[in-house]
Amino acid sequence: MNPIRRVAVIGAGPSGLASVKYLLAEKYFDQIDVFEQRSCVGGAWNYSPSPCKRTVSTSVPHLNPNEPVEKPTWVDQPDGTREAVFVSPLYDMLETNIPKELMRFAEKSFPPQTQLFPKHHMVKQYLEDYAKDVKSFVQFETQVVDVQLKDSSLSTWELVTKNLRTGVAKSSIYDAVVVASGHFTVPYLPDIPGIQSWDEFYPGAISHSKFYDSPEAFRDKKVVVVGSSASGLDIGAQINGVSLGKILASQKSESYLSASSPADKIICPEIVEFLSPASHDRAVRFADGRVEEQVDAVVFCTGYFYSFPFLSSLEPPVVTHGWRTMNTFRHLFYIDRPTLAFPVLSQRVIPFPMAENQASVFSRVWSGRLQLPSTEEMRTWESIEIATKGDQKAYHVLQFPQDADYLNFLYDWAASAEPRIGLDNSGKGKLGTYWGDRERWMRANFPEIRRAFVQKGDQREEIRSLAELGFVFEEHKREQGQVKL
Repeated sequence: MNPIRRVAVIGAGPSGLASVKYLLAEKYFDQIDVFEQRSCVGGAWNYSPSPCKRTVSTSVPHLNPNEPVEKPTWVDQPDGTREAVFVSPLYDMLETNIPKELMRFAEKSFPPQTQLFPKHHMVKQYLEDYAKDVKSFVQFETQVVDVQLKDSSLSTWELVTKNLRTGVAKSSIYDAVVVASGHFTVPYLPDIPGIQSWDEFYPGAISHSKFYDSPEAFRDKKVVVVGSSASGLDIGAQINGVSLGKILASQKSESYLSASSPADKIICPEIVEFLSPASHDRAVRFADGRVEEQVDAVVFCTGYFYSFPFLSSLEPPVVTHGWRTMNTFRHLFYIDRPTLAFPVLSQRVIPFPMAENQASVFSRVWSGRLQLPSTEEMRTWESIEIATKGDQKAYHVLQFPQDADYLNFLYDWAASAEPRIGLDNSGKGKLGTYWGDRERWMRANFPEIRRAFVQKGDQREEIRSLAELGFVFEEHKREQGQVKL
C-alpha cells in the first residue's frame, strides 16, 4: 500500500467523529478533512421536527437502494440563521434501547445525571461534547456528491463536494476515504400485492418509520404496525396509547427486545395482500387468512437499504440489491481498494464503541502499523461469510455474542500493531473499548434491563443506573460463585 497522507471522512456523526480522533492519534497523516451535509455534528442524532418530515415522502412500494444524494430542507432558526436539515429517523419521544454504560465511547462517559437509557437530545449533547476537540476539521453544509478512483496505481480518490449554501462544487484528491455516512437514509417498503393501488386510493395511509414523529397523528385510528425491530416495538407502543383499540402488530416473530406483554397488542403475521378498494373497505389480509377492514393507517418499520449514491461508479460495486455492502472485508475494508473503509455497517451492535474499534484498526493500517491479508484471503473471508449467513439482510447482523466477540477482536487486532515512538500507551497508540465480563453481562441482559426500565413508566426519567433497576453485576458474580474472596 502506498503512503497515505491525506484522508477524507464523509459524515460527522458518531462514526465520523471517532474516525477523526483515531486518525489524529496516529500522528501520521498530513491532512484530515471531514465533510458533513448538516449544519452541525451528530449525524442521524440530529432530530428532524415533524414539519420537516411532512415535506418529504417515499414511493410505495420502495425497492430501490440507489437514490440520488439527498436535498436539504432549509429551516429558519430563532437567531435568524438558516440550517440545513436532513430527515432523521429520530422521533419526538425516542429513548435509546442501549444503556448508557454500554453506549458510550471509551474516553467519555455520559454525564451522571443522564437517565439510564438516554433520550435522543441527551445523545445529541453527548456527541456535541465528544466533538469539541475535532470540530475544526469539519466542513459543514458540504455534501459529497461523487467519489471516484483517481489513480489505480496509487489507489487515490477524487472527491467532488458541493457547498449547499452557495452551490459551488469543488474537487479534491485523497489517499484514503472513510465512508461514515450511515445507513438510515433510504427506507425499504415491501412490494405486497395490492399495496400500490391501495396507497393511491388512500393517500397518506401507508408510511414508513423514518417519517414518524409522534403518536398524535394516529389518535382514534385503527393502525397496523409492521415489523418487530426496536423502532417497530417502540412506535407501536406509543401509537397503542392513542389508537382506536389495540394496534395490530404484524411481525414474523416476537422480538427479544419486546418490553410489553403480547396482551398489549394484537399479534398478526405478515400482510400478504392489500385488498382492492373496489370490493373492500380499507382492508388487508394477513398470512393466516385473517382480514382486517377499516384500517386507517399502516406504518412499516421495515428498515433501510445500504446506499452510497456518491459511489455509483465504483467497480466492483458496494451496493447492488442494497441488503448489504458488497466486497468488504471484516465488515469494514473495501477489498479491491482497502484505502476505502465503511465503519459500522453491522446491525444489532452497539455502534459507538464499534466505530472506535474499527477506526483504531483502519487508522493503523493506513499509517503502516498493521498489515491486511492478501486480496485473495479477504475475498475468501467474504465468501465464507456469505456461505454462512447468506447474501441478504442477515449478512451484517452481529447479534450477541457475535458483536462482543467482533468488538474484542478489533481491539486485539489494533493492539497488535507495531509500536511507534511518540504515540500514547508506550507507543501502542490510542485504543478503544474492550468488553470484559461486566460489559458482556450487561450486553447479554440488556433486553431484560430495557423491559424493567420501560415498566417504570414516567418514573424511568429518575433511573440513572443499573442498580436502581436491581441489576448488580457483583451479585450476579456471587450467584455464579465466581467472586474471589
